[in-house]
Amino acid sequence: MSPPLIVIAEAQQEVRHEVRQSLEESGFRALSAASASDIWDAIDSMAVGAVVLDAALRGPDGMDLCRDVRERSDVPIILVGANSSEVDRVVGLELGADDYMAKPYSIRELAARLRAVLRRSRNERALGQHRPAEARFDGWVVNSSRREVLDPDGVQVDLTAAEFSLLLALLDHAQVVIARSRLMELAGVRDTPSSDRSVDVLVSRLRRKLSHGGRPAPIVTVRGGGYMFSAVVDRR
Repeated sequence: MSPPLIVIAEAQQEVRHEVRQSLEESGFRALSAASASDIWDAIDSMAVGAVVLDAALRGPDGMDLCRDVRERSDVPIILVGANSSEVDRVVGLELGADDYMAKPYSIRELAARLRAVLRRSRNERALGQHRPAEARFDGWVVNSSRREVLDPDGVQVDLTAAEFSLLLALLDHAQVVIARSRLMELAGVRDTPSSDRSVDVLVSRLRRKLSHGGRPAPIVTVRGGGYMFSAVVDRR
């Protein structure tokens, strides 16, 4: 089995070359991408394992490109940027990135994170093969194969990739209390000193989007325990 192909979308040519060489030495196959069109060409024509995307990439902006890639593909994305603040990490997750790294970063750490997102991606695909495509609760319809969420009026609700992963994790464990640490693992949130806060932000945003007609989302905070999806889920 050939190693996974990693697309390196980096704004600086020297960094692209260095990262590509280093990842190949770490056992990956790597492809340099200098623009959005290079990324799309790779995704459309090759089996891409993951994309390392520079937030500073231009034409379009790397942040916008992260969102666009996520809307068209479920390929894992590691977003890299110059800022290490919690705000930037949360924004990256909301745009659909699977992980965020601040520059400068070590190739050893990048390789470890790539292996982690690739492992999560394989696990999600394996789970998806056994999970019924459709889940219903309180008039809502969630289709995991189409990554589609419809409210009780039949209106589609847009979720980011991180929010959708969180929703699937809650649906898979409906009426069971999930500890924050376990929810982080299930939803693919990287374990950091502020990762609890990242999970709380995602839960808050998901609650807002799943509120309808004055009825709150069925996501209960369990003090000292974590969260629980309180609705009865019907699998089809």
